[in-house]
Amino acid sequence: MNYDDALDIALGRLHQEGRYRTFIDIERRKGQFPHAVWKKPDGSEQEITVWCGNDYLGMGQHPVVLAAMHEALDATGAGSGGTRNISGTTIYHKALEAELADLHGKETALVFTSAYIANDATLSTLPVLFPGLIIYSDSLNHASMIEGIRRNGGAKRIFKHNDLADLRAKLEADDPAAPKLIAFESVYSMDGDFGRIEEIVDLAEEFGALTYLDEVHAVGMYGPRGGGLSEALGIADRIDIINGTLGKAFGVMGGYIAASAKMCDAVRSYAPGFIFTTSIPPAVAAGAAASVRHLKTDQALRDLQQERAAVLKLRLKGLGLPIIDHGSHIVPVIVGDPVHTKAISDMLLADFGIYVQPINYPTVPRGTERLRFTPSPVHDPKSIDALVNAMDALWSHCALNRAELSA
Repeated sequence: MNYDDALDIALGRLHQEGRYRTFIDIERRKGQFPHAVWKKPDGSEQEITVWCGNDYLGMGQHPVVLAAMHEALDATGAGSGGTRNISGTTIYHKALEAELADLHGKETALVFTSAYIANDATLSTLPVLFPGLIIYSDSLNHASMIEGIRRNGGAKRIFKHNDLADLRAKLEADDPAAPKLIAFESVYSMDGDFGRIEEIVDLAEEFGALTYLDEVHAVGMYGPRGGGLSEALGIADRIDIINGTLGKAFGVMGGYIAASAKMCDAVRSYAPGFIFTTSIPPAVAAGAAASVRHLKTDQALRDLQQERAAVLKLRLKGLGLPIIDHGSHIVPVIVGDPVHTKAISDMLLADFGIYVQPINYPTVPRGTERLRFTPSPVHDPKSIDALVNAMDALWSHCALNRAELSA
């Protein structure tokens, strides 16, 4: 076999379909986010505004976070020195897990190198802990959840997105005595819609199923202390396992689960993805803990983020652009064609200094390709004006459809 030819064919297919992914080199500068510098391939530089980041609240450059990281770095050095089981558990890791357990009202928490690993490692381990486990998974769950469920070798049922009738039918069709778990999300990041958390928890309790809630796009953002939608709804205590990230609203890096002490102990003891992975650096753990602690009291930052998102949605709707608005902080604008999506993204960057990554298949279904904007508290009115004006000009330039505007 000619391996180079095979790689050319695989990559060529992506180019032909208009969904080959390109990255740009960005230099973030402390205190200036969301403004950054694009380091072009030719060596030149261009000032840009980042509109597609997951640092939803700008905590990645917050003084409280940076101070905690500097202090831990000076005190301990760079790396953790090992896995959690072999010398890689420090006072900073334990302090972070205590903050996260408190955030969600759980007995304890378990920190992983990413929320992807937390999902994959936990969901692939649960059938080992509960032989015969059946996992019921929402059809739009994160890739990390899908991978973890796929790898565990146990029984799985995929229910239609947010479809309680379909979920109930699948629960009713299985052996009442079989152990069960329902895996779902609070905020689905591509459309920005909310999971039907209360109703799913009710069903789980009716059928004796455990619940696994992915809150990665909600922690820090919702609830009186940033505990996510489960906290905002007052039902976190009814959810068995909560998954979250430290790399989005908390602005640092890492992922975690929060659950009972016994559940975390079992996952810690059996999950290869936890056992054999070097733990996050102490300085990262310290910064994450500081961010979690700060956001438990900074409701003003959450309110400002929601205000900026609402303003952007209102103005894009006013132009007749096809946005999806489910009331969350995520602002998807549907283009519907991978080539056009990439072209608009490229023009926004080159001509207007606005960086938003195109979202194409397989991340979203074909025909729903989009630009996904994530406004933050530090996207000021001037930045919003620039984005809205650029989108208006490019939508006309590309002759894309607009919604009928009422008189």
